[in-house]
Amino acid sequence: MRTVELLLDAAAELAVREAWRRLADAGLPSLARHRSPANSPHVTLATCAELTAPIRWELAEVAAALPLPVRCAGVVHFERPASVLAWALDRDRALAGLQRRVWQAVASDSPPGSLNPLHEPDRWVPHITLGRTRRAGVFAGRRVVELLPAPPPSVRLTTLRSYDTGTGSVEVLGPWP
Repeated sequence: MRTVELLLDAAAELAVREAWRRLADAGLPSLARHRSPANSPHVTLATCAELTAPIRWELAEVAAALPLPVRCAGVVHFERPASVLAWALDRDRALAGLQRRVWQAVASDSPPGSLNPLHEPDRWVPHITLGRTRRAGVFAGRRVVELLPAPPPSVRLTTLRSYDTGTGSVEVLGPWP
């Protein structure tokens, strides 16, 4: 599987890594424990089986719109296949439009039914994951918000990349100087 993700500016990345550290220090699930060199704070836009040439062409055009400033909207907690704690991002017109273009690109050359429905543009919730676990309810009812630093008021989304879950490799998709 290949992801399509947006990376954060340096200041926002440091803030996320500090939140990861605080969760880990409190004994809670945290992405700080994920030691892969590819582990970077990011916003997932879509996933697909393969980045074909037509998909890559469209994604290069999407990346040309970066960097993109977005506002943080506070802490959010999801219970879906995993329990997730995250900083939510404001789904403004620019971010929603960019994600829709990514979805359309991957959907245009992927087998029907192969895409994650949580990334469908009308269902997608922009967020930066702080902690996740398969144990349901880990973040529910806890005062985890008090453990976290305040999210930065705004973040610049700077780089489009893809992570290959099979090989563990990362590929920058743009923008290019």
